[in-house]
Amino acid sequence: MAAVVVGVAAGVGGVRAGAAVRVADLIWDELADCESGGDWRADTGNGFYGGLQIRPTTWADAGGLRFADRPDHAGRREQTTVGEEILRQQGWEAWPACARELGMIGPGEGARLVREDGGWWGDPG
Repeated sequence: MAAVVVGVAAGVGGVRAGAAVRVADLIWDELADCESGGDWRADTGNGFYGGLQIRPTTWADAGGLRFADRPDHAGRREQTTVGEEILRQQGWEAWPACARELGMIGPGEGARLVREDGGWWGDPG
């Protein structure tokens, strides 16, 4: 699996906090599949909501309240927009287990990312 991330600054381990990001829809869908079974309206009672399983405080801190009071009350596009801000603030570590499972982060290895020009960062797999 190769994550397609457009217009990012990546270091060892993938996207670093503070970098401008735009992530391909496919990646958000894969992350949501891992986090919530792809259910963008997920409310399982675990304190995390929506497809990307975002805490309400993180949602608010990343500007999500302009869309809805909680992630599961917002649409997929709004959740991914807020996800890009969370990614900018925290990096892929905001979703540690699934980002590691999907190859965006890993101990001592570069993330499998594609640059906008089609070249590879990290291991192309």
